[in-house]
Amino acid sequence: MKRTYSFWVYIVTNWEKTTLYTGITNDITRRLTEHYNNRGRGKSFAGRNYCYNVVYYEWHKYVLNAIEREKEIKNLSRALKEDLITGFNPSWIFLNIEICGTWPPEIVNQSIDDWQGLVPPPDKK
Repeated sequence: MKRTYSFWVYIVTNWEKTTLYTGITNDITRRLTEHYNNRGRGKSFAGRNYCYNVVYYEWHKYVLNAIEREKEIKNLSRALKEDLITGFNPSWIFLNIEICGTWPPEIVNQSIDDWQGLVPPPDKK
C-alpha cells in the first residue's frame, strides 16, 4: 500500500501581529507546540519574537512542492505576505484551535525557569 504524506507551509505571528515567520513541517500540530514551547527563547527567530499564532497555512502532498512554496513566500515583501494572509484569513484570527483542537498546548515536564515570566503553575506559587 502506498503511503500518503502531508506537508504544511504556514505563517505564524506574535500577539501584536508585527512579526511574521514562514515555515514548513510534516506535522503542523507538533510544530506549533514547538513554537509555543520555544517562545521568548533567543535561539530561534520565531522563539525570540514569540511567533506561534497561525494566521495562514496550506497543505501539500509533495515535500518538494512545499519547500518551493515556502521559499516563494519567504521571498515576498511584507505587503504581499499580508495580502496572502488576508485573502486566506481576512480577520487575521489565530487558527491554532482550528488546527490543534485545543490551545494552548499542555506544558509537560518543564521546569519553573521555562515559564519565561508567565504565571507559574499553582504548586509553584
